[in-house]
This record gives sequence, C-alpha cells and structure tokens, in this order.
Amino acid sequence: MIIDYTIQPKDLSTKLDRFWNFSGEKISAIEREYDADAGAPVFTVKGKYTSRGWTEWTQGFQFGSAILQFDATGDESFLDAGRRNTVVRMAPHISHVGVHDHGFNNISTYGNLHMLMMEGKIPYNEWEKNFYELAIKASGAIQANRWSNIPEGGFIYSFNGPHSLFVDTIRSCRILMMAHSLGHYLPGENDSHISLFQRAIDHLLATAKYSVYYGEGRDSYDERGRTAHEAVFNPNDGNYRCPNSQQGYSGFTTWTRGLAWAMLGFAEELEFLSTVADREFEALGGKEQIISKLLKAARATCDFYISNTPVDGIPYWDTGAPGLVHLKDWRNHPADPYNEFEPVDSSAAAIGVQGLLRLGRFLDEKGETVEGKRYRQAGLTVASRLLELPYLSEKPEHQGILLHSVYHRPNGWDHIPAGYKIPCGESSMWGDFHLREAALFLSRIISGEKYYTYFNSIKWHPK
Repeated sequence: MIIDYTIQPKDLSTKLDRFWNFSGEKISAIEREYDADAGAPVFTVKGKYTSRGWTEWTQGFQFGSAILQFDATGDESFLDAGRRNTVVRMAPHISHVGVHDHGFNNISTYGNLHMLMMEGKIPYNEWEKNFYELAIKASGAIQANRWSNIPEGGFIYSFNGPHSLFVDTIRSCRILMMAHSLGHYLPGENDSHISLFQRAIDHLLATAKYSVYYGEGRDSYDERGRTAHEAVFNPNDGNYRCPNSQQGYSGFTTWTRGLAWAMLGFAEELEFLSTVADREFEALGGKEQIISKLLKAARATCDFYISNTPVDGIPYWDTGAPGLVHLKDWRNHPADPYNEFEPVDSSAAAIGVQGLLRLGRFLDEKGETVEGKRYRQAGLTVASRLLELPYLSEKPEHQGILLHSVYHRPNGWDHIPAGYKIPCGESSMWGDFHLREAALFLSRIISGEKYYTYFNSIKWHPK
C-alpha cells in the first residue's frame, strides 16, 4: 500500500460525521426490521442481515454497535437499545462453554457499558456496575477454562477442539485481562487458583510463536509477518504439528482477516501490558521479555499487511488466493471489489486499521517516532479509504455500513449478486462493528477525549 504521510485525524472529521449519521440509520433499521428469534445477524444478503448457524459470535457486535453509536453521538436511544438488548439477550454468551469468542461478545457489550459508566458518560449506579463486572468476571473465567496445555504453556482452544489454536482468539485475551484486573481468577480442581493473567499471557505467546511467521526458516513458506489461521497440536502430548486454515485458502497462505486479528490483538495487548506493574510478570519470565516477543509479532504482521495490500490499503481476502494471478500486479493497483476473480475483504481492513494506529501510538510513546509515524499514517490511510465509496454504504435500504466484506469464501457462504462472479456489495456484523470501533477511536482523538482502549474502565491491577 502507499502510505499518505500528510493526512491527520482531524482531516477525517467530515467523513466521520457522515459516517455516524449513516451508522445510526443502519442500527435503527436492524433493530426495527430484524427478527431476533432467527439468531444473531451475521452478514447481509441483498442488503438485509441474515443469520448463519456456525457459532453465535456476532450478537455482541450487533448490540455493541448501538453502544458505540451512543459513545460517539450522545444519542440516548442507542444507549437504551444497547443496554436493554445486553440484559435480555447476552446472558447465554457469558456462560457459553463451546466457543473461543468471549472477548468479542462480552467486551463489546458488558465491557463497553462498564467503560461508559466508569468514564462518567452514563450515571453511576453501584448495582449496575456490579452487574457488568460480574458478567466480565464470569466470561473471563469460562473462556480461560477452554484450555489446552503445551510444553511451554498453553492456549485457549477454538471450537474445533483441544488441538486447535485460532489466530483470531487473540482478541479473547481482553476478557481474561479485564476479569483479572477486577480481582477474579479461575477456581480449579481442589479449589486451585488459576491465574487469568497467566493464561492470557501464555495464549499471547503461543499465538506469537505458532500463528505468526518471521522469515526464520520455519517451513518452505516462511515469509515474515504472514499468519496461519489455525495452528494444529497433538492433543496427547501438546506438540505442534502443522498450520491449517478454516476460512483462508490454505495453511500456507495468509487469510487477511486472520492477519488483521493478529495486528489488532497484539497492539492492544501491548497497550494494556505497558500499564501493568513489573511484579505481575516475575513468575512469567519478566515483563521486558514478554513485551519484546509481542512487539516482534505486532511489527511483523503490520509490516506484512503494508507490503501485501493494494495501494489503497484494502486487502483481498487471502494473499495466496489462486485467482490473484489473473489480477496482474494487484499490489500496485487499488483494490477492485468488482473484479471477476477474487473478492476483497473490507472487514480485514476495518480490523487491521486499529492495529496500525495503536502500534503507531505505542511506538511513539517508546520514543520510536519514525516507525510510529509509519504505522499511524498507514492506519489513517486505510481509515480514510473505508469512510468513502465504494466501501461506505450510503443507501438507506442496505442494512450494512461497510460494503464488500467476506465471511467464508471456501465454504461459499457469501452472496454473489446477479451478473457477478465473486461476492461483493455485502456487509458483515463484525466488519460494521470494527469500522464503528475504529471511527470511535478516531472521533475521540479529534475531540480530545480520553484515548479509547478496552481497559479504560479498570482502575487497578491486583498484586
């Protein structure tokens, strides 16, 4: 991609104002028109949200979008909708033992509501605060219990089973970190106290080691910064076996939404861990060593994104997708969502943009201003592109806000419009949410509000 080194957050003010206007209309349309009994909305077909049974991992994005909309605009109708739906519909996601998605569903709802209260954006109520905190504590512990041991630690295993480490599960580390910071732990057999912080750190380190490549000769396709969607382990002894992919083209190519999850996951955990006292790391090998490993992964994945994305910063769904050979020199042209061979995935850009922006700020604060500026400006470049046509959905009859998102290309789940050969023109609940999250991140910077992180509401860290 070509990085715009001149653009500043305030230059996006007009685009962001228009975005929030469209965003509110879309949220209201879904609230008014979608049949909640059909299951969580996942992606659009002909502009209307529909469910897709696999796992219920998108409902927190639906209700969380209304909470983000309130945060950005102050419109209390969205707060009311987000709070009401969280109470009525989100409880099963707290106690869901069959998924690796707690950080998606429950931080987006209970976590953001807790943050609004602790930041003073909604009235303080002790019992309501306790309700949000109980949900976060329980969710963090239940997620941490989905655990596979490996020789050097362990990981939160995916819905595929104990052998499976998914790169996207890195964003569930947030719920463990928040629960730990609220003083919680996982009670195990014989009343053992299992540290949520240690499990989160172990999962981060396993993801950095097995999901990310560094160009160090790991296999024949070891290119620095690329990611594998799934790392497969032998459940009998915990040893690593091979890379794999569920939603990408193969285990030896880079599914770009998985890449984006890694970019954002590493960057936001670097932000969090920088606030944690050194003593918390003493039994884990030391803070400096852990930060160094996670920073290595964050840099590598963000660099790979910049090097393997078209000039406008919007990636195709997999950098090894076979049809890309027909798109001559595709890295050196703007992404074409209407081509005949391979779809773009705008949701990968919406997720990855925060990774770039957050890593940039993290490095700035470490004094690495040149590198920090590079990532920050890359993030602003991508954000600017997403906030305009053909990615911003302006038509009121379309319920999505971010167009050209792809869910599961190998399974053929995405809608292909009449007259086209590939999926295009549709939205996803995670793409819409993460564009809103990125927009809120930028809106807060422009307005001078408190810097937006998932852990803004946490006031202390346990000893």
